[in-house]
Amino acid sequence: MDISGISNAIGTVLQVLVATCGAFLLAFWLAIVIWTWRDIRSRSRDIFAAILAIVLVAVFPVIGLLLYILLRPKETLAEAYDRALEEEALLRSMEEQLVCPNCQRAVDKHWRFCAYCHTPIKKDCAHCGELLELGWSMCPYCGNDANVPAVQMATSAPPPAPRITAPTTVAELPVADLPASD
Repeated sequence: MDISGISNAIGTVLQVLVATCGAFLLAFWLAIVIWTWRDIRSRSRDIFAAILAIVLVAVFPVIGLLLYILLRPKETLAEAYDRALEEEALLRSMEEQLVCPNCQRAVDKHWRFCAYCHTPIKKDCAHCGELLELGWSMCPYCGNDANVPAVQMATSAPPPAPRITAPTTVAELPVADLPASD
């Protein structure tokens, strides 16, 4: 083996190493560009921000990726949606907790009066006896008017009382028998 054969072998090995490293760097560059595209699309709906992030990472691969990671939105759209749902559920649970209209303290849903200031909170339906909110005009349980008390039906009605009328003229006045005087 002479020196030209060794130099050809070393040249071939170096070409293979350079080609392998080049292919690896190209694959790495393509992978960070694709990762950046997917990440920015999951974090923003703004197409201009997505294109800017891709160009930044494509032109300056390592430094652009570091800048993108520093400047990207903190949460994904799915995380923001989940957080919004949690906030809405929390607000809904806070709204469902009843408070006294007078003293603003928490009251139980089965209470008729506030235990602290004795303010009426609910009323009974005159027809079915269910608890109703004070502002309701109709009972949602039985469908009757909530503001009208129930009429008590008597089993046997008493006969009507006789009507007594006062005399209107002197002729209608009863004549009293006066005792005879001596």
